[in-house]
Parts: sequence; C-alpha cells; structure tokens
Amino acid sequence: MAGYVGILVSDPWLQNQFTQVELRSLKTHFTSMRRESGKLTVGDLASRMSRLKVVGENLSEQERADFIADLYPNLNDEVDFEFFLKVYLKLHAHASARTGSPAKNSSAFLKAATTTLLHTISESEKASYVAHINNYLAQDGFLNKYLPINASSNDLFEIVKDGVLLCKLINVAVPGTIDERAINTKRLLNPWERNENHTLCLNSAKAIGCTVVNIGTQDFIEGRRHLVLGLISQIIKIQLLADLNLKKTPQLVELLDDSKDVEELMSLPPEKILLRWMNFQLKKSPYKKIVSNFSTDVKDAEAYAHLLNVLAPEHSNPSTLTVKDPFQRAKLVLEHADRMGCKRYLTAKDIVDGSPNLNLAFVAHIFQHRNGLSTQTKQISFLETLPDDAQVSREERVFRFWINSLGNSTYIDNVFEDLRNGWILLETLDKVSPGIVNWKIANRPPIKLPFKKVENCNQVVKIGKQLKFSLVNIAGNDIVQGNKKLILAYLWQLMRYNILQLLKNLRFHSHGKEITDVDILRWANTKVSDSGSQSRMDSFKDKSLSDGIFFLELLSAVQPRSVNWSLVTKGVTDEQKKMNATYIISIARKLGCSIFLLPEDITEVNQKMILTLAASIMYWFLKQPVEEKPSATSDSENGSQVETISNSTTDDSASESSVE
Repeated sequence: MAGYVGILVSDPWLQNQFTQVELRSLKTHFTSMRRESGKLTVGDLASRMSRLKVVGENLSEQERADFIADLYPNLNDEVDFEFFLKVYLKLHAHASARTGSPAKNSSAFLKAATTTLLHTISESEKASYVAHINNYLAQDGFLNKYLPINASSNDLFEIVKDGVLLCKLINVAVPGTIDERAINTKRLLNPWERNENHTLCLNSAKAIGCTVVNIGTQDFIEGRRHLVLGLISQIIKIQLLADLNLKKTPQLVELLDDSKDVEELMSLPPEKILLRWMNFQLKKSPYKKIVSNFSTDVKDAEAYAHLLNVLAPEHSNPSTLTVKDPFQRAKLVLEHADRMGCKRYLTAKDIVDGSPNLNLAFVAHIFQHRNGLSTQTKQISFLETLPDDAQVSREERVFRFWINSLGNSTYIDNVFEDLRNGWILLETLDKVSPGIVNWKIANRPPIKLPFKKVENCNQVVKIGKQLKFSLVNIAGNDIVQGNKKLILAYLWQLMRYNILQLLKNLRFHSHGKEITDVDILRWANTKVSDSGSQSRMDSFKDKSLSDGIFFLELLSAVQPRSVNWSLVTKGVTDEQKKMNATYIISIARKLGCSIFLLPEDITEVNQKMILTLAASIMYWFLKQPVEEKPSATSDSENGSQVETISNSTTDDSASESSVE
C-alpha cells in the first residue's frame, strides 16, 4: 500500500497529509477533471473543484477563483497531481476557517462520499452495530470467545483485524454468500491469511451490493474506524432491508392503488418502499403529514407514536401523544417498541437528533417484526400472473452490482429504471474506456425533458457501436423506455469488453493483438493440463462444468494452496454441485477476483457468467509478479510472455473496481 502512495505522490510532506484512500479518490477526480478538456490549468480549478466537498460546498466558484488567483497568478500554467493536492489543501483550510469546522482530516471531501468515507464516527451508531453483532453472531462457534463486544470500548476494531467477523456478518445479511470453508479461522492467523480474509470480505461485500470503491484490505488491518463502521453499516442495512420487495413480502402489493403500478413498486429502492409502507400505515391514523426521510421528518417522534399505535394498539400509552417534549415522546415511543418486542437500534437522543442510519434501521426492524399488511392471498393473487424470469432477475443483479462497484456518482437500485436517462451508462463507459465519452454534449441529471435523456442514450449506443458491440435494431430510445432485453444485451457486451480490455492491458501482444474468448478458454485448459489434470472444458457452455471440478483444478493450478481438496465433493448430486460452486466462488474472491455470479450460474452452466469467472481467474493470475507465481509455466502458446502490472499503472482504479 505504501508503494502505491509513493508512486502517486513523491513529496513526503504530501504523503503525510492524506490516507491512501483519500489519495486514490482525489487521483480519480483529478484524472476526470483533466480528461474533460485534455489538460487542467490553474484557471480551470475554481470551476472543476465544485465537485469536492467542503471546498465545493462552502466556497462559491468566484471565491475559489479569487483565492487561487491571489496565490497563483499564472492561470494558464498546467496543473499536475501534486500541485492540485496543494491547492486543494489550501482551499480546504480556507473553507474550514470560514465555517469553523476543522481543517482537512478526513476522506469526507467528495460530495458523493457515503458514510464509508467519514473519519468521524458516531458513538451511537457504533453502539447500535455492536449490539446487532452481539445479537446475531452470539452463537457462532468461532466468534463466541470474543462476544459480547463492549460497545464503550474499541474492541470491535481489534476483532475485525483478522477478517472473520466481517465475513460472518456478510453471511448473516445474505446467507450463503461466503462458503465458510474458505474463511481462515485459525486462532492465530499470519498476515497472509488475514489479508486473504479481508480480500474475501471486500469482494463478497461488493457482490451483495456494498460500495467499497475506496476501501482496501490494509484499512481493516490498520483498524481504520470510519471505514470499518461504514462497511458494517452497509452490511446491516442490506440485512434489514432484505424483505422489502414483492418476492420476499408479496403483501406489499397492498400499498398499490392499482395493479398496474406493480412494476413501479418493484423498481423502487428498498428505502423508498419502507417510506411508502410507513406513510401507508400512517394514513390509518390522525397523523396527516407525509414522511419523506428518516431524519428531519421523524425528529419530533410524532410519526413514530402514530405508527406504533396503528401496528400495536394493545401496547399504546396515551401519554405518548399528549407529551410536549420531543425527547420524552421519543422515550415513550421506544418503550412502546420494547413492549412489541422490537430491537431498538437507537436511543431517544438519536431520534431527536435525526440520525438517518439508525432511524432507518429502527423502522426496518419494525417492518420485519410487524408490518401490519394483509396476509390474505386473494389480494396478491394477480402477482402470480406476472412473468417470473429468474434469469433476467439474476443478470440484472450481476450488472447492477458490477456498475455500483465502479464508483459512479449515483448508486443504482434497478438497471431497467436507473439507467434510463443514460448518465450512469455514460459514466460506466468512461470508467471502462477513459476519454471515450463526449461530456460536452452529455446532459447531467436531473433531466426533465425526455429528448435530453434520448440524447444521452443515443451517445451510449453510438459509443457501443464504436466499441464494436452488436447493436442491431437498438436505439437510444429503447434504453429510455426501459427495454429489458436490449438493456441486458448492451450491459453484457459492456462487461465483456471491460474484462477483455483488462486482460489486454496486462500482456504484451504482437501488433496489439486483442484478447478473445478463445484465448481465455485456451489459457484455462493449458493451466489445468500443465498441473497434471485430465479435465478440460470444450466451451463456456460445456455441461460437464456443472460439477465444479474443472474450476477447482484451475484455482489450484494458479495457486496450489487455495483449494482444500478434502472439502471438495464429487459433484454428482445437485447438492454436491452447489457445494462445489459455492466453494469456487469464495476461493476466487479470496484470491482477489471481483466476481458477481451465483452458485446457480456454475451448476446451470450460464455461459456468460462462466466466461467472467474464467477471465477473472486469468486476470488475477496475470497480475501477479512473476516471482510470486506458483508455477513457471510460460504462455508461449499465445506467443507472449506474461507481463506483470506495475504499481504505477495509470488505470489502477479501473482494475480495482471492475469485474476482473
């Protein structure tokens, strides 16, 4: 990690001003700013820095321009990364002095930053998450010697340093994500084994929808508290919101006035569905306001008082609605929740302070415990007539998590809805092929006029054709209209292009030879054959791959210590095949492969996902320095030697955050 920082910044003083996460994020934004016009001058900084938090929010563009001009009168001078950092630090100090906030001390410099990038931590949130961990992992055979964790101490940040707790927490949120046979659970782990656990954790977190673009394994080993809590917060949120969809809770259809609105409900993010449910229940009470957030709208606790009276009138206390003090009302609300058997997740102070994370967790738990929706199947019978295309659903999930892993400006909850204005697709294209988007003609959200969305999507299609995608009969308007088949076809070609480009960038090829699917197939077969095995795959849709043996042998070939063969089944029955598939995915993630497929994709031999798996293993292997590779097998069959990637690669962010 230190080597990475050293490559980015040669000035020792600057190295000490930033964490590796901050440098990586600022480098990404610096590169993006420079890419907009081909170069970045001192005069450009005032406008371009509007996207940086503190600097962008607390100083107007004119104030930034005046401040920079006083310091650096030569506005036409070109800016390099270190100069950019120095200007940023001075502007940050200037803005902080004006607002009375501390000078730069955190990664909270990006407007798009999530709670995972805040150095300051909430003790209330920490206490809530510790209570959650103590409750859900109390019976774990490995962790019970560390639990319960003392919420008033920093024990949590010590316990996470071996990676086991976070892996187990991911499995609580989305059961079966990690094959626990792949977790290193010795009492004393060496640094290599701890790093493997953290790598497994981060790649698995991405695969369930967490945003981990600016988090590395070193951050957990060093116990960086804001990053640890940020990831735990996301994992718990995913667990608590898991039932907020029609598949898990078909009774949610009761929220609809018209069955025609079901598609809209299915496309909403879970937080929006939770708010919709809360307002649906509040309509049954005298409360007339609309709750639109989990912060300011619930600070007086009135909405909570009415909500709990609707859901559990038998536990109500008349004083809750008559008391004038919001803090006292909040205390009574929590007593009501206790009588219902709901876990608190927050204190009365958290309610009146408007803590969004803890309020959301509180409402989500109320929903899980008692949602007050009808259990009569007659009301939900029409759901049976809806198309249940499991394959479309699985592909949508893969592409959604892949796009979110790239660190775009907006987190998407549904590719068919959230990509329709074209902006996120343009951002994704720019991540996959830097500089390919003409941002001067792109329309930034919010976009109200339909033709502006079509303009964005037309550019998306045009770039796709430029990249030689097969886009017969696909127009920009198809994306705007949310055509599922065509959107999935485009996204698959974009993901595949990304994989092949990553591989191409790692190797020397005569005359710039492109990597093809056949190259990946040949490479995988050669690695397995050279290891002494007779297994091979004839194609990425070879049905014999369903037992998982070939990929286990491939993983063992690229890293002999990765597979514990005593845990591998014969892969004869469906259950044995699924066990092998789950193990394959976890072992690949543990090595460092960023993959989003499910065990079913292996057992059913989903051609697309099998390709991504083989390519990601190949990419991981070719990234390793030659001296670290477990075998000296040459790649002479492809007419080239393995080329190792250096720490100074200019596209480090893409290689870290893409499906590799």
